[in-house]
Amino acid sequence: MTPAQVSAAPARPRLAVTMGDPAGIGPEITAAALAGVRERDADLVVVGDAARLRQAARLLGLTVAVETVDSAESAGGPGAGAEGAVRVLQTGGPTDHLPFGQVSADAGRASYGYVETAVRLALEGRLDGIVTAPIHKEAWHAAGIAHPDHTSTLAALTGAPRHAMMLANDELRTVLVTTHLPLSRALTEITAERVLGIVELAHDELRALGIASPRIAVAGVNPHAGEGGLFGDEEALAVRPAVEAARAAGIDASGPHPPDTVFMRARRGEFDIVVAQYHDQGLIPVKLLGIEEGVNATLGLPFVRTSVDHGTAFDLAGTGRADAGSLRYAIRSALGLVRARRGQSGGRAR
Repeated sequence: MTPAQVSAAPARPRLAVTMGDPAGIGPEITAAALAGVRERDADLVVVGDAARLRQAARLLGLTVAVETVDSAESAGGPGAGAEGAVRVLQTGGPTDHLPFGQVSADAGRASYGYVETAVRLALEGRLDGIVTAPIHKEAWHAAGIAHPDHTSTLAALTGAPRHAMMLANDELRTVLVTTHLPLSRALTEITAERVLGIVELAHDELRALGIASPRIAVAGVNPHAGEGGLFGDEEALAVRPAVEAARAAGIDASGPHPPDTVFMRARRGEFDIVVAQYHDQGLIPVKLLGIEEGVNATLGLPFVRTSVDHGTAFDLAGTGRADAGSLRYAIRSALGLVRARRGQSGGRAR
């Protein structure tokens, strides 16, 4: 390969995996997912605590080396350290003294710091994407962190004007209008403007991933999509006007569809994505198909972000029995999204 060809070659995708709450299963699944990884076409770095990861590796009986690096750029490529090592950008102090399975402000503060650092690196163009292990919302609250979850934190740190949570696996995609809200409050926030914004965002993101004309199904809120107003008026007041506005703008949107059948229809290939109105409406169908092969992605950010589709599992933390399947899937999905975006843009994913 000539020097000109080398300089023209696209940069290897670079992902950060944030370790998650140190008291949860995040350290264990991170160690398990990255142990022995020899991803030839990407560089992976953990943003977290090397001491906790070494402790987690011992719990799992892994002999993998855990090495600290000085920057995201030094995580991969020639001379990056031992083959198959887990490379860690140390962020904050050691957390290996924290008890597993217990909520603490210290753990919440640490896990927030991992996310904050990774976002800063991504915004500086030093990462193509972030993969997040689970945080504990109560620990964040104990640490005085204002944001209730990853999605709202990422939106605030990036200043993203539009954002949404998408859950997906190989059979189904769903994007949420409302997320971590009491159901009574979520119903008040389902407006035509909000639904339309999510439909537009889903359309734009799927087009960026190579789907020329995404088929978007919008679920109703009530049983049988309201049955003509007999079971509620959210469909008439919010969902239908949003669908009509989207169609007028040239988007292939339809609905409101009865929530009890629309996910089945999407799984059979009739739609590319389902817009769900509230958290459990959208997450239950995806998780029913298997947590190990599901991914949580945030739409609307200037970089790729995926996550596991499960929580901190404090009952399993420190036992060595946590399954790293969802994190592995999230990493593979993030790399796929970066490459798809590069294919559409012809350059480095941002």
